[in-house]
Amino acid sequence: MQTARMDVTFFDHEIETLPRERLVKLQEAKLAAVVRETYGSNRFVSDKLDAAGAAPQDVRTLEDLVGLPFTTKAELLAAQDEGPMSTNCTFPEAAYTRIHQTSGTTGSPLRVFDTPQSWDWWGRCWGFVLAGAGLTAEDRFFVPFSFGPFIGFWAAVGGAEKIGALMVPGGGRTSAQRLQLMADHGVTAMCCTPTYALRLVEVADEEGFDLSAIPMRITVHAGEPGANVPATKARIEDAWGAKCYDHAGASEVGAHSFECQAQPGGTHAIDSEFIVEVVDPASGRAVSPGDEGELVITNLGRVAFPVIRYRTGDIVRIDNAPCACGRTFTRFAGGVIGRADDMVVVRGVNIYPAAVENLLLLHDTIDEFRVTITRRHSTAVILIEIECRDGASGEDTVRAVRAAFESSLGLRPEIEMAPRGTLPRFELKAQRFFIK
Repeated sequence: MQTARMDVTFFDHEIETLPRERLVKLQEAKLAAVVRETYGSNRFVSDKLDAAGAAPQDVRTLEDLVGLPFTTKAELLAAQDEGPMSTNCTFPEAAYTRIHQTSGTTGSPLRVFDTPQSWDWWGRCWGFVLAGAGLTAEDRFFVPFSFGPFIGFWAAVGGAEKIGALMVPGGGRTSAQRLQLMADHGVTAMCCTPTYALRLVEVADEEGFDLSAIPMRITVHAGEPGANVPATKARIEDAWGAKCYDHAGASEVGAHSFECQAQPGGTHAIDSEFIVEVVDPASGRAVSPGDEGELVITNLGRVAFPVIRYRTGDIVRIDNAPCACGRTFTRFAGGVIGRADDMVVVRGVNIYPAAVENLLLLHDTIDEFRVTITRRHSTAVILIEIECRDGASGEDTVRAVRAAFESSLGLRPEIEMAPRGTLPRFELKAQRFFIK
């Protein structure tokens, strides 16, 4: 049965609607090219293939790819310790024009390097992301990020340029000044973390700023979970009067998936630029169709800093049902569900931070929160600190949150009220979950 198509925006309509068999042929041609162009000049890739006993001509199909070893972040970190650049750099240093690094929120920062060609590929990937959310050349696009080594939303600027949107930079300003700048320039689209979108709402309330003065219609979010969390998405959309879209990517991989206008349909992998697999985190074997597993990615357009079968640590589930947008790209139901290393077991219940966030932000009296998982007498305990909005009843909020956790998870958390303004606020990746 054909799914009715919506009136949607595409970055590359022909590529995004290719029949699956043609998409696979495209992926296999690009895979063979990446291996051919990196073997012998990229020490990291060459050593991995040699150790697996695979010659470049042996890697031509998706079946051939599955026979290769995984790549891990630990290996890439070790590769950067062997000199001023990484052994995963394919070309001499003079060929590279950009260096970025991961945020380091889950360990040591990883440095990544790009040539003009691979950076152009980054922009193309973001073109899919932004067009998927409906961005057009008629939009005024605001990016409130600072000039630093974290890749953040650098490539989003390149994607907006490819689409032709007018980019309004928002660095070097306070949140209040950014709100006024957006109003002054008639900003219609914004890209930031979900946390910062909500922080701007909080600042607007504190400053008496009317958000309706900004003609916002699209917000695109990355850097952390949130835009795929129903309660967070709803809160952003209600406050801004705009549609909220999710995106996922990583410095070491690229901008690999995006939410289309057929909400809530999950996120699409950019199959023309990546090969995605879903494996069991423990065994590394492919999971059955529709089952949750760890996302493994091979990028196809970044010869300068490639990754082959990279274990992202992200948990996803593929949905093979046709999408109403008409795209044939792989779709992840609900986007990135969580991270394999973030899941914690509390009294026999598997918990991801995104699930906790959703339960908390269903309550509109909560402005900010912090969650700590600790052990008491060998038993895991959830401690939640909550900061309520001015005028909200703390006692009522505590009762409501406790009831939500007991009903949804069968757990009774310990809840403490934090004084107004004492919990940290974030512009980039938020850190609200701690395990002690």
